[in-house]
Parts: sequence; C-alpha cells; structure tokens
Amino acid sequence: MNAQKEEKLIFEQSIEGACAANLPACDVPEIKPDYSIPPQLIAETAPELPEVTESQLTRHFTHLANRMMSVDANFYPLGSCTMKYNPKINEWAAGLEGFTNLHPYQHIDDVQGALELMYNLRKYLEEIAGLAEVSLSPAAGAHGELTSVMVIRGYYNDTDRQRDRILIPDSAHGTNPASCALCGMHTTVVKSTPEGLVDLADLAEKVDEKTAAMMITNPNTLGLFDSNITEIARILHDNGAQLYLDGANMNAIIGRVRPGDFGVDIMHYNLHKTFATPHGCGGPGAGPIAVAEHLREYLPVPQVERKDDKFILDYARKKSIGQVRTFYGQFSVLVRAYTYIRALGAKGIKQVCENAVLNANYLAKCLQTHYTLPYNLPCMHEFVISADRQKSRGVRALDIAKRLLDYGIHPPTMYFPLIVPECIMVEPTETETLETLDYFIETMQKIANEVISQPDLLHSAPLTMPVRRVDEVRAARQLDLRWKKEK
Repeated sequence: MNAQKEEKLIFEQSIEGACAANLPACDVPEIKPDYSIPPQLIAETAPELPEVTESQLTRHFTHLANRMMSVDANFYPLGSCTMKYNPKINEWAAGLEGFTNLHPYQHIDDVQGALELMYNLRKYLEEIAGLAEVSLSPAAGAHGELTSVMVIRGYYNDTDRQRDRILIPDSAHGTNPASCALCGMHTTVVKSTPEGLVDLADLAEKVDEKTAAMMITNPNTLGLFDSNITEIARILHDNGAQLYLDGANMNAIIGRVRPGDFGVDIMHYNLHKTFATPHGCGGPGAGPIAVAEHLREYLPVPQVERKDDKFILDYARKKSIGQVRTFYGQFSVLVRAYTYIRALGAKGIKQVCENAVLNANYLAKCLQTHYTLPYNLPCMHEFVISADRQKSRGVRALDIAKRLLDYGIHPPTMYFPLIVPECIMVEPTETETLETLDYFIETMQKIANEVISQPDLLHSAPLTMPVRRVDEVRAARQLDLRWKKEK
C-alpha cells in the first residue's frame, strides 16, 4: 500500500474566496429572497460552508473514495447478505434517458415502456418462483417480509381469524420476528437438529390451530438446503398453515429449484442480492413477493396488468392489503434486475447458482483444516466456520475479521447465526475467479498461523487502514459528526 498523506477535512482545506463552481451570468430578472421565501425560513447568518477550488474538491473526494472498500475493488465474502459484482450493463440500462426522466405522476399512456418492463419482470419472477403472481411493490427484503406477513394476515382475516402465531427456526434472519411483531403476530421458535436442519418433531409439536405460517429460509442461514422441505410443507398444510420462504438465499437455487414446487405458498425476493444490483450503505433494494393462487387477491396495489394491447395499473382489488409504499416500487432497481435476467437468460441464471455452490464448497473444504466446520455437510452458496480454536488462544472472530482488512478483503458476517460460537459466515458468490478464492484461502491460512505465532498482532489489527481499531460500541452511542472551527 502506498504511503498516504493525512487527508484533512474539507472544512480544514477551506481558502477564503475559493470557489469550485463557475456559474454563468444571470440572464433573468433577480428576485430578492424576501419576496419568494417566508422570512421565518431565512437564517440570520449564512452557513459556514467550505470554500475550495474545483481541483481541491475533486482530489479530496477521490482520495476518500480510494480509501473505501467496494465490490468493484475488493472481495466481499459477506455471508447472509449476497454482495457480488454488479455487471455494468445493468447500470447502463438503468441510466437510459427514457427511464431516468420518468415521473411517477405522468399519464399512463406516457409510461407504457416502463410498465411493460415491470410486467415482463414480474412474469419472469413468477416463473422462477413457480408461483401464481408477483407484486413488485416492496422496497427491500425486510419490507418484502413485512408485506408477505400482511398478506398472510389478510388471508386469515377472511378465513380463520384465530391464527396469529408464526413459527420461526432458531437459525432465522433477525428481521423475521421483527416483521411478525409489526403485523401483530406472535412468534414461536422451532429448534434445529445437530445437522443444522429443522427439527421435524419440534415442528410437529408446535404447529397447531393458531399457527398462521412458518417463515423459513432454504437454504438456511447455515448454508444448508433442508432436504425435508416437502415434509415441512406437508406438516404445515395439514394443519391449515402457510409456508413462507425468506428469499434472501435464492442465489443458491435460482434456475435449479422453484420454491412453489416444494410447497412454498408465499415468498419474497431480494432483487438487490440475487439479481445483482448495488445495495451497500442501506440501499437501494427491492423485495418483490410471489404468492400461490389462493393468496393472489390479497397482494398490494397497484398491480401492473396487461389489458388488450395496453399496460395498466390495477387498483381495483377488493381484498388487497392496500398500498405498501409510495408509487409502484424501486423502479431503477427493477430495471437492473430485468437487465440481469435478460442478459443471462435461462442457461445463465442456472449457471449462477451452480457456480455459487461450487465456489462455496471449494472454500469450505480448503478452510476446514485451519478452522472448525461445525456442519460437515455439502453446503449451498454459503457456509459457516467457527473460530473456536482461535478463541482458545485468545483471538476472536472479530480479530480475524479486522486482520482481513489488511489484506484488502472485506470481512465476512460474524457471530451469526447465533447458534454457532465465534461464527464466521462466508459467501463467495458466483462472480469471483479461482485466483480470488485461492487468495482468500491463503490469507485465512496465514491469519490462522498468525494466531499461533503473533496473537498480539491480531489484537491490534487492522494495521494498514486509515483508521485503526476503534471502540465501536462507543462510536455508535456517542456519534459526533459536527465540525468545530478552531478559534
């Protein structure tokens, strides 16, 4: 890594009179602020903004960007949250003038192309899921979960109001119980077997006449495909309950297995994970839901439909749960996902999951010598290892994650699922080369050896980043981003 000078705050680089903009002369009559802006909205003093040149501004933010990790520049083996390289053709399509200049209040006749794209996308997603109908409205994965539980609740409000309990495996994503709580549902935890799968006996004991559904991720958060999924579906259906699939891990089965074919009644997609659209720093995302035939009429409105030779937005659904977000969904993310599907085609979509599964199993096999593999079964797109051996020498999973930064690798997910001590969750995705995977293996092996020979080094990592080890709890609780000018 090249030596870098200390980067000053943009305020500290301020030079009185400098300006990064060269605005043309005003060619319309000027209007005094007091004529156009209410006096109570005008500040008494101007804000203290930095005064810098264009070159200062460009270099400052370029320097900051070069310090950041990104999927374009680094390997992101972030288990539980697929972070893979985003094809640039997706960005090209989303940036087309006909899409970027749309306005949600335009007349329906002026947005036929956009509606056609949305209609075709939902048809593709229906086929991939093996379910009857898809709604594109939800804004992200957790929102898709929430919308799905709302649909389930709407269905039982019609048919069996006493069903207000949802079963959740102990390895579930943390958003699952939160989505249930927001819908006024109660949750019951279903245990996992020592092999990391759903305990069928525990499920059979806990499902009853109050059970509305079971929320399951398959493959689960341990990276394991539950081979008992059709039996799980049968137990639920025999008791009048629904099977909901958290689609966060669709990267592992897309194009190979359709959830509807193994008994799923409702699911959500994470378009920003499975279909490769950027989603760092909290967005953007999209979480469409797919439902079986008996749940179609409860989907949110509006729904994109085709009527004769025209595409419309259908609001006339009497049993709909209503509108779940402003307008019609995360349109730019939908464009990216549509482009991804069209570019790959059926054969390419299938290859996505095959490569993701192959890469994950390759890493798991190579890392099990230096780390504990708690579930020694063939994994799907991701797997978990435990740093319990390293902890016995005083080094925790957190220390290993911090050390990975020194090697230019973004740390994997840590301490999740909670049922694995010192858990490190790894997902290589399908987009990485064999050379990248081998570099990660070599790096993890080096770190395992450093734990033995230089444990104090691990406690100090990262050593090469702009910021060293910080008190993360204190930083989160005492956040202070204000700049105070020295007098």
